[in-house]
Amino acid sequence: MDYETILKGKYPAKQHARRVVDYIRAKVPNASGVLYLESRLTKLKEDSDEPEPFRQRRFFYYLTGSLLADAYVVHDIDADKTTLFIPPIDAESVIWSGLPVSPEEALQKWDVDEVKFTSDINAELAHTAAQKSKSTAFAIANQVSDHVTFLGFDEKNFSLLKEAIEVTRVVKDEFELAMLAKANAVTADAHRLVIEKVKHAKNERELEGAFIGSCIAADAPEQSYHGIFASGRAAATLHYIHNNQPLDGKLNLLLDGGAEWQCYCADVTRTFPINGKFTKESRAIYDIVLKMQLDTIAVLKEGVLWDDVHLLAHKIAIDGLLKLGILKGDKEEILASRTSVAFFPHGLGHYLGMDTHDTGGNPNYADKDTLFRYLRVRGKLPAGSVITVEPGIYFCNFIIEPYLKDPKHAKFIDVEVLEKYWDVGGVRIEDNIVITKDGSDNLTVALKDPDEIEKLIASS
Repeated sequence: MDYETILKGKYPAKQHARRVVDYIRAKVPNASGVLYLESRLTKLKEDSDEPEPFRQRRFFYYLTGSLLADAYVVHDIDADKTTLFIPPIDAESVIWSGLPVSPEEALQKWDVDEVKFTSDINAELAHTAAQKSKSTAFAIANQVSDHVTFLGFDEKNFSLLKEAIEVTRVVKDEFELAMLAKANAVTADAHRLVIEKVKHAKNERELEGAFIGSCIAADAPEQSYHGIFASGRAAATLHYIHNNQPLDGKLNLLLDGGAEWQCYCADVTRTFPINGKFTKESRAIYDIVLKMQLDTIAVLKEGVLWDDVHLLAHKIAIDGLLKLGILKGDKEEILASRTSVAFFPHGLGHYLGMDTHDTGGNPNYADKDTLFRYLRVRGKLPAGSVITVEPGIYFCNFIIEPYLKDPKHAKFIDVEVLEKYWDVGGVRIEDNIVITKDGSDNLTVALKDPDEIEKLIASS
């Protein structure tokens, strides 16, 4: 994908608005009125005159492509017209922060039809309502400022707009895929830099700093999430947060980190040896996880049931762990008992977009089947959706030991063989995959071939 050329255009906000309207009209035939959304408001830190870090509301961004704070957007459903309302110029603010974007600049920059000031919002809403015989203001609960009145509208619907945007966000257009590809490219460079530095680093924090610095230098100052830089046994902690431990004497580093490109997220995980050479045990686990990933990606296409893909990953994990002797017994019985969940406790992946765990997955965390309980996506995958494929095998005492105490599971685990693998910690490999009609496209270009990883570390 030539994402750089695609990104020279405008974010297709009007196209998104039309898709949202189509969804609403499928639920409410002949719906008339406006879609109303607000950006994130500027908020000061507690006991400080400094603003909190700004994170744009994704619902607002989807209909504007704008990162402005303190702004509003109104989409007139019948007229197919989008109006962006931006903060007026505040002379005192200009002294400290410089000139804000002007209406003319905003109109040129974003895919909207008209730009006005936020001080005009109630008058414009009332004028729009007066032009319609029956109208509804569609907005999101708890995301409407107190001074916004919606006077003149016959109805106010504060539930359907959020649902409509969450559903329509699942399938990405070309521009969104370009944003995700760009985020992945920036992320791949940052991953490579960490691999090059790992042999000489002393602490996880050094590597986190190198990763973030690489992203910022590439004009991607925001991270998709708090990155994971887990060394040794800490790699068995799925959402490890400390990133401050020494590397000395540990086997591997699990790096789960992704840059954000203008609200669109990359989510990439790699695992590699700190000293540049996988141990026999680490390489064996890495090879199983890599096969889990490659084989599950190979079956992806429009309409595939994600439950089935996740089940395939478990079957491959069981085969691999049986071959190593960590598991023992009949593989069908092991699967039926759900013993493999001790080593692969999370779901195979999740939708990806403006949020790392993107909308529309319909998880069922109340599922009594432990194999599927933590799947963040349930159902068939549509073409144009983007999903992470992130199998892993982990050696976490707190997860595995209860299985060892349960006769139902203990009979399938060889404790003596298992003892050799605790220091591996955990291995996870994660890529970002676009579902197509006949297969899939991989947006992730970060290095994952184990031999190539070893060569890169050796040469650094």
